[in-house]
Amino acid sequence: MLGLKSTTSPKWAKLANENLEQFLTDHAFAEQKAASGAFSLILTYSEESEMVRELSDYAIEEMGHFKLVHELMLERGMTLGQDTPSAYAKHLRKFFPKTKDRNDSLINRLLMAAMIEARSCERFDAFIKASKDEALVTFYKDLIRSEAGHYTLYLKWARHYSSKETVDTKWEAFATYEATYIESMEQSALVHG
Repeated sequence: MLGLKSTTSPKWAKLANENLEQFLTDHAFAEQKAASGAFSLILTYSEESEMVRELSDYAIEEMGHFKLVHELMLERGMTLGQDTPSAYAKHLRKFFPKTKDRNDSLINRLLMAAMIEARSCERFDAFIKASKDEALVTFYKDLIRSEAGHYTLYLKWARHYSSKETVDTKWEAFATYEATYIESMEQSALVHG
């Protein structure tokens, strides 16, 4: 599912449910970072009108998700804490060699965004399976419906700017790299922790 090469450990899902405020804070910031990443692509590749149009809609949707998660936290008496730098995203960036080629850079950024979206969606599903909180289960089931489409949006655009075969080959290697990291990293209640 979602082009991933590994599945999340039930231990992570249990940890996220036990540390709900930390998980929700990280999720809220992950939504904000997703929107920010789309804005960055829009600014850098502003001449790509169709991609800009779709990423604009995506960025607005992600900020809407940020607001929903924040409101959920407020309803539960929680406060949005501080953002935690993502060791996961930092590690993913290392997969891609530095390049001055504008098109290669775009494809790499699109694949990275696709991977983060795919893993987020998979993690939300794992979180649901471990949760006994029906309101949270409903909330995340609704969220997953749109999140799953985000992964495919980014892959679609990567394939638009390169051949499907080239992108799929790069994705396979990237997915293996990501799975190795996910399986070896120390567990935390962060969305990608």
